[in-house]
Amino acid sequence: MVRALPLLLLLLLCGVGGGGGVRLGGGGYEDWRLGTATYVKEFQSHPLNDGGGACGYGDLDIFRYGRYTAGLSAALFGRGSACGGCYELRCVNHIRWCLRGSPTVVVTATDFCPANMGAADEAGGWCNFPREHLELSEAAFLRVAKAKADIVPVQFRRVSCDRAGGMRFTITGSAHFLQVLITNVAADGEVAAVKVKGSRTGWIPMGRNWGQNWQCDADLRGQPLSFEVTGGRGRTVTAYSVAPADWMFAQTFEGKQFVE
Repeated sequence: MVRALPLLLLLLLCGVGGGGGVRLGGGGYEDWRLGTATYVKEFQSHPLNDGGGACGYGDLDIFRYGRYTAGLSAALFGRGSACGGCYELRCVNHIRWCLRGSPTVVVTATDFCPANMGAADEAGGWCNFPREHLELSEAAFLRVAKAKADIVPVQFRRVSCDRAGGMRFTITGSAHFLQVLITNVAADGEVAAVKVKGSRTGWIPMGRNWGQNWQCDADLRGQPLSFEVTGGRGRTVTAYSVAPADWMFAQTFEGKQFVE
C-alpha cells in the first residue's frame, strides 16, 4: 500500500521536483506546484458526499458545484478565503497509481480538511500544516488515479472557474443582522470582500462569518438589496437591486457575474 511508503520516497519514485515553473494559459493564473491528494469514498458520510462542509454551501448540486469537489488543508484553505476556488490537478508519474497519460481534473474547493496531529504526515496526517493537500470526492479522484490508491503525489494549480448563470445570493439573518451566502462565482471563484446596500443606506461592508457566509449588523428588511463583490484577484462586480424590496429570509437571488 502507498500508505506504508514515506512521502519523500514516494515523491522520488515519481521523479518530481518543485513546481515545474510552467506559466499558465487557458484560464489558469498560478504555476504548477507539488502537493498530495486522497479521496472520500462515495458511501462514506462526509460533506463532500452529503453537502454541508466548512464553506457553508449545503447541497452541492443545488448550488451548482456537482461531484468534482475538494476539501483543502489549512495551508490552502485560508480560514475560508479559498472557498469556491477552482484547482486543476494531475497525479504525477506514479506508475502504480496514476492513470496513463496523467489526465487532469478541475475541482471546486467546498470544504476544509482538518489536521490530524496525532498521525505522522506520511501516515494519516495528510492535512497537517503546512502540507498542501487536497481531499477529493471519489468522482474527481478517479479521473486522475486508480481507486486502490491511498495517497498520491499531485501537481496542482489555481485556474479560473467556469460557471453557468450569475452569482447567487442566499439571504438569511434576523432583525438584528443580515447574512448572505454567495455561490456560483465565476473566474476567481473565491470571494475576498463584500458590501451590501439597501435603498435607504450607503454601502455597508460585510465581514466573513464562516466559509462564504458574509454578515453585517444591520436591519435591511423592506429594502431592495445590491451587492458589491470583490474576487480573490481584486476585481469587483456590482450587482444592483439583486433582491426586491419584498425579499424574505432563506430566498436565493441571482445577480451579475464575473466575466473573464
